[in-house]
Amino acid sequence: MTRTYVLTGMPGAGKEEFVKVALERGFKVVRMGDVVREEASRRSLVMTDRGIGGFASSERQEHGPGIWAVRCLPYIKDQDTVIDGSRSTFELDVFRNALGGRMRLVAIHASPALRFERLKQRNRSDAPRSEEEFRQRDEREMGWGLGNLIAQADLVIMNEGTLDEFHGKVAEELDRPW
Repeated sequence: MTRTYVLTGMPGAGKEEFVKVALERGFKVVRMGDVVREEASRRSLVMTDRGIGGFASSERQEHGPGIWAVRCLPYIKDQDTVIDGSRSTFELDVFRNALGGRMRLVAIHASPALRFERLKQRNRSDAPRSEEEFRQRDEREMGWGLGNLIAQADLVIMNEGTLDEFHGKVAEELDRPW
């Protein structure tokens, strides 16, 4: 039986580190944001952060809030898969209806203070420059329904220790038979 892990969690919690361990173990990874960008590119849309975000929102309005989960399903073949980037219970419903017992929703959790430090250290263009920006980003994510999704997780993995400790927890979960 193939397994699909759907990842969720606040920015900086450690989802990308979960993905790294999954890739090392031969899992296929489907990033929901990549599916959005691929569809936008197919339609020759402007590939800016604002343009992609607007496109993703308009598609949700036109086709329903679970549209991006629906568009991820064809990427799930007969291979263990991690889907990174789920943000709402509408998406969870799509995955549960399509995959049933072959999927687990995994929430990665870390404290706000630790997440803020990690995001600053990543030094990406979308990294918060202040605690206020960080708080606003968290509120935006929560406004999309992320908190409700996290509350429905089948499994919560705490990421408060070292990177090696977290990788070990992830490896233990991925190596466990269902």
